[in-house]
Amino acid sequence: VDERTGDRLRFLFVDHGKLLSEYYLFETPLGEACRAVGLVDARGRHTVTAHRFRHTLGTQLAERGARLDTIMSVLGHESPAMSMVYARISDPEVLRDYRAVLGPGAVIAGPGAEALRTGRLTAGAVDWLRTNFFKTELELGHCLRLPEEGPCECDLYLTCSRFVTTPAYTPRLRERRAVELRLIEDARERGLGREVERHECVVRRIDTLLVDLTRSSSGC
Repeated sequence: VDERTGDRLRFLFVDHGKLLSEYYLFETPLGEACRAVGLVDARGRHTVTAHRFRHTLGTQLAERGARLDTIMSVLGHESPAMSMVYARISDPEVLRDYRAVLGPGAVIAGPGAEALRTGRLTAGAVDWLRTNFFKTELELGHCLRLPEEGPCECDLYLTCSRFVTTPAYTPRLRERRAVELRLIEDARERGLGREVERHECVVRRIDTLLVDLTRSSSGC
């Protein structure tokens, strides 16, 4: 029975009455295909995952003007916030940011900002980032990982060496900071000391990013 609709379903991919796993159906053959054409990282792991196809679909739906509820339905999201990650890609403010972030005098912050400022990225890498800027968007900025490095799997991207953000994300940074402060108070009331420390760490990271963006904007 489908959990969302309540309809009875007949499954297609079964073996002796048991469902075949997503890993068997997708990740295993996809890994074999990647290795066959050389899409692997330095450790021999394939650089394209099944989840990336979902992200591509969400991105394409948003860029072509699909409604939020349509994106939610297609991707099976239960919360609008999950689909907003894709919807925001078409935000005109982000488009202006895209045109400015890699240009001369761009205001950027984050661990990856220095690599852009000092030219440590190759010309090819910069061209790839320009072309794929929308697809590298995170909640509070962008990931500068290149295709040969594989998909970003870092949950702590605020301190990841490839993370960069710009003034266009300042409102989101402040919103996230306010959420983290509420989570700190909630964790304190519950006596969860480790959770308090974790959220306080995130607040400090966001504060550093906001200060760096302000300094860059003022020319300091």
